[in-house]
Amino acid sequence: MSHLELTGVSYTLPDGRPLLAEVGFRVGNGQKLALIGANGAGKTTLLRIASGDLAPDEGTVSRSGSLGVMRQFFGEGTVHDLLLSFAAEPIRRAAERVSHAETTMLLNEDPEVEERVQMAYATAISDWGDAGGYDAEVLWDTCTIAALGVPYDRCRDREVRTLSGGEQKRLALEALLRGSDEVLILDEPDNYLDVPGKRWLEDRLRETEKSVLFISHDRELLARSATAIVTLELGAAGNTAWTHPGSFAGYQEARTLRFARLEELRKRWDEERVKLKDLVQMYKQKAAYNSDMTSRYRAAQTRLARFEAAGPPEEQPREQELAMRLQGGRTGKKAVICRDLELVGLMDPFSLEVWYGDRVAILGSNGSGKSHLLRLLAAGGTDPEPENRPGTGIPIEPVLHEGVARLGARVRPGWFAQTQGRPDLVGRTLLEVLHRGDEHRGGLPREQAARALARYELAPAAEQHFEALSGGQQARFQILLLELGGATLLLLDEPTDNLDLVSAEALQRALAAFDGTVLAVTHDRWFVRDFDRFLVFGQDGRVTESDTPVWDEGRVIRQR
Repeated sequence: MSHLELTGVSYTLPDGRPLLAEVGFRVGNGQKLALIGANGAGKTTLLRIASGDLAPDEGTVSRSGSLGVMRQFFGEGTVHDLLLSFAAEPIRRAAERVSHAETTMLLNEDPEVEERVQMAYATAISDWGDAGGYDAEVLWDTCTIAALGVPYDRCRDREVRTLSGGEQKRLALEALLRGSDEVLILDEPDNYLDVPGKRWLEDRLRETEKSVLFISHDRELLARSATAIVTLELGAAGNTAWTHPGSFAGYQEARTLRFARLEELRKRWDEERVKLKDLVQMYKQKAAYNSDMTSRYRAAQTRLARFEAAGPPEEQPREQELAMRLQGGRTGKKAVICRDLELVGLMDPFSLEVWYGDRVAILGSNGSGKSHLLRLLAAGGTDPEPENRPGTGIPIEPVLHEGVARLGARVRPGWFAQTQGRPDLVGRTLLEVLHRGDEHRGGLPREQAARALARYELAPAAEQHFEALSGGQQARFQILLLELGGATLLLLDEPTDNLDLVSAEALQRALAAFDGTVLAVTHDRWFVRDFDRFLVFGQDGRVTESDTPVWDEGRVIRQR
């Protein structure tokens, strides 16, 4: 039997703003509980509290069963390091001793201690086996073959950052869902997964007997996997939690009814308060000329005081209001032209023409080269003209290719990076970034910058550093920079992955009004409905166009 329970959890940000107020819920044995809410509402903070990474100001966390945690972003290191981070503590300690013994043996140049060093290494290897290290390597081999298509011994030293976002997530999920931990905490596990990967995750979540608390903004995954939904709701005194005990299918109706009930309760409370105040005023007037009414006047005062001391009913949560204004501008008829373009080592040569105003969704499995195509175009193509140079300050690594990719007249690319890797923004507050501008866009007066942040529901985070924001807040700020940068070609790499439902809908409305061309890599089955062309990176290495979305392409067949 396993469970995870949070009771009365409150947390205040370092700047003094209350983030969470008396949040409580329970993940029962085998339950799959989804945590949703606005970007920046404190979902990841709450998961950090639940996992023990962060201490709450008030409240408690209780758990039965061992805990496995998948965080939203992975740090530096190798495939081995990542898999080891999900292993049991005895295995991690044994691995550290083996690594230390190996290093000592390699660096030793003293013959007199060589035998002792070798014995220490042999002991470390023996301890590794006793701790279950070899069994773990068998599990890791299964995980790497399923996630990457190669055995563990061939990829153990590969840097995690060289994997696609989807490959990283799939590898971590394979390790956790196949592992021995009975309680799992997963921070946006579906981010960057392709649709077959999302469907795989949906099936595994339904099948596993583990108790799982996870964050997701994918409505189809929520509908297929969650047995209950907890919503972090916005409040001035700190965000609170509301639990919908059923599936996502009935969530919206239940939430609408709840809002209507809260509105009705508040209306009745206000009406009752007016009646009591009128009663007090009436007896006050009568007591002024009739002393027999004095006791009734005092009783009415007491009744009103008790009523007000009890306080009004629960306040209706504040809803987000986002106003994204992607402008764009008229360009040449042909916005993107590719001639015999080959992404070397990824896909076969292909040709492509994208016209002004097109909405092109780029589909296919993870690791097939979709993001490479966007990165090539974000840099302006093969030999960019000055007018086609990037409209953002994101460092863009060159893409090895043959053939030609070029942008049309007056096409200025704006790139939304898949993993929000923005070293140019690290260490800077949002207000500072907007106020100072850069080589691609002018600075804004502080008041105008504050208004722009407010339109994106980022005003409370104006003085925070970019790297301190949640994934969804970082995504919204990147979209704001695209708006201010004057891009006429939007290159969006998984733009909805970290956006909450309200923000994703706001982005869809903004793209519908955008006067320009859009190319988007996406695995969002809801978001893709707004696109009219579909470029498919197939598992046979060919790039083709389809009239409808294609979700069942497998891993590209290539020597790995």
